[in-house]
Amino acid sequence: MTRIVVGRAALAALALAMLGEHANAQALVRDAVYRGTMVCDKLLFFETAAREAIEVGIVGGAAKYTMVVRLRDDTAQEAGSGKVDGQAISLQGEWTGKADSYKATYSGTFVRRSAKLTGTQTWTHDGKTFTRKCSGVIKRPLRAFLPRQRKKADE
Repeated sequence: MTRIVVGRAALAALALAMLGEHANAQALVRDAVYRGTMVCDKLLFFETAAREAIEVGIVGGAAKYTMVVRLRDDTAQEAGSGKVDGQAISLQGEWTGKADSYKATYSGTFVRRSAKLTGTQTWTHDGKTFTRKCSGVIKRPLRAFLPRQRKKADE
């Protein structure tokens, strides 16, 4: 009976160790630049819905992103930051132009090397507030194409 209990305890300890290594390996693989496209609903003061490029850089549990903001006469960038917690990602950012501005929040879940994002942008235009929904996908390159960690040469 004692052998079975000790065996089960050793098996449980091994499983926990493997899970810890898997989590560390997953965090290292998750560290990359993700690129994708966000599609946002049409606003009353725009002719069409927005379909713009987004780039998210992840290091550890921190994320920073930029997304193109295309206006009638100008192109700018929304910028923000966020965090990765397990499989979940959350981002908050903003953009301010000459007459308009907005705050944005996006969140999603990773599945393998990509994440589906959904969120909202809350715009201020001509003193009025407008909200639109956005959704998209970001993806990282295959692991073979990620930069490798180089070992430092002994001095």
